[in-house]
Amino acid sequence: MEIDSAAISRCSVEHQMIYKQWFTAADSDGDGRITGADALNFFVMSNLGRQELKQVWAIADSRRQGFLGLKEFITAMQLISMAQAGHAISNDVLNSDVDFENLKPPVMDGLDILLAKKQRRQSDSETNGTSQPQPQSASAGWFTSSKSAKKVPLTAVTSIIDGLKKLYIQKLKPLEVTYQFNDFVSPLLTNSDFDAKPMVMLLGQYSTGKTTFIKHLLRSSYPGAHIGPEPTTDRFVVVMNGPDERSIPGNTVAVQADMPYSGLTNFGTAFLSKFECSQMPHPLLEHITFVDTPGVLSGEKQRTQRSYDFTGVTSWFASKCDLILLLFDPHKLDISDEFKRVIASLRGNDDKIRVVLNKADQVDTQQLMRVYGALMWSLGKVLNTPEVMRVYIGSFNDKPIDSVKAGPLGTELFEKEQDDLLSDLKDIPKKACDRRINEFVKRARAAKIHAFIISHLRKEMPAMMGKAKTQQKLIDNLDDVFAKVQREHHLPAGDFPYVESFRERLTGYNLDKFEKLKPKLIQTVDDMLGYDIPDLLKNFSNPYG
Repeated sequence: MEIDSAAISRCSVEHQMIYKQWFTAADSDGDGRITGADALNFFVMSNLGRQELKQVWAIADSRRQGFLGLKEFITAMQLISMAQAGHAISNDVLNSDVDFENLKPPVMDGLDILLAKKQRRQSDSETNGTSQPQPQSASAGWFTSSKSAKKVPLTAVTSIIDGLKKLYIQKLKPLEVTYQFNDFVSPLLTNSDFDAKPMVMLLGQYSTGKTTFIKHLLRSSYPGAHIGPEPTTDRFVVVMNGPDERSIPGNTVAVQADMPYSGLTNFGTAFLSKFECSQMPHPLLEHITFVDTPGVLSGEKQRTQRSYDFTGVTSWFASKCDLILLLFDPHKLDISDEFKRVIASLRGNDDKIRVVLNKADQVDTQQLMRVYGALMWSLGKVLNTPEVMRVYIGSFNDKPIDSVKAGPLGTELFEKEQDDLLSDLKDIPKKACDRRINEFVKRARAAKIHAFIISHLRKEMPAMMGKAKTQQKLIDNLDDVFAKVQREHHLPAGDFPYVESFRERLTGYNLDKFEKLKPKLIQTVDDMLGYDIPDLLKNFSNPYG
């Protein structure tokens, strides 16, 4: 999946030991990460040009973390060695037929002096019985914006994700806690939410091939998977990497601090009994986690037979996921009431949605054209956007494509479409950091708007008499409240929450107990969006850029 994993697997054990020693020497902070500042000092010893080193960093740091771990460092060293041998550096170079196992380490001028200094410092430290004081990170002063009322000490920040954690705790979380953002919109974030692997969620009616799709990608079945023509998956299943094959019950998963699912406790035991985690060792799952969902029901079943808020759960996962696949098959193109509500709940995550017309080889070419048209017509009534949604056509299972029905043109089409979708999936780990930043900024904007709404409701409440009547009037006329807040603070209408869902949550609160507007909290978040995050991205961009 990731090129650095492929490269290290083709590196001899002897060379891995050498690179590990170099990595320790290059790591100035001793935190197991090579930052941009470390790379500038170490890579320059290769005597390569700035443009070549820029390409080396871009390929090694393919996930844009802003630092190199040991695996990525080995990848960088191999690229430098190839550049010194006269090879052109490109994204495909590590997948070429170069003999990586016998590829000699690069020539680094002055490396022996650096290694000797490092060894001398370590021996002095052991002799004196004290550890050397950690040198101040090169990123210590880059983040202190004069515009910000509160300075954030980021001497320990060595990646974009670490920076987002600090910003959340010290700048965004106070605003969320003050205005009860976690009760209305989304639970407070934890470290596991920032560190979680990218997630892909599959949605669709029963028997459209969601579980089979995951099995197709993994080339094996996951623990607890059931496949059949009838509704078989009756629960939400998170398929993730683990040391051995096992299934973990939902209540256990929700309380584990190292897993980002604590927010699901808000949906109660009724949901957690229909939720589980399936773990298995797999190279693909080292980079991506899949979320298999129950088939969407139709008719009265979705109202009478769900013991939990299905739409609310899908909305929660949608905000956490990096990609959402809506699966259809040629015989299930109708969109039920529940499926319509589920798709509506994905609002704000439109950029993550991909539509898959699965089992397309079950109909011939003429029928497929009509099926495709019917699918686009059905989607057009649900997705209120003028743009056409990207639809992948294929047959995602372990069986060969039925070339008799599909015909030669259909077979070629399916293969190209499947390759496009798989490429989209393979890009997810590389884009994970960008997605984290995107979601963080989106959350900050939503928290600001929530604060304006809550404080406005509090301001409209009387000091003494008629509180109950005024509260009911405000809740009934919530559309007008939103419009007033939008005009007063010049906010985009598209960023406001759904009126109906917000009205439902307001019912259980006393509006006069809400906090008044605190401009200092709002200004802190504005500074974070306007100065701190851009500086964070600038600091951890390509050091040779």
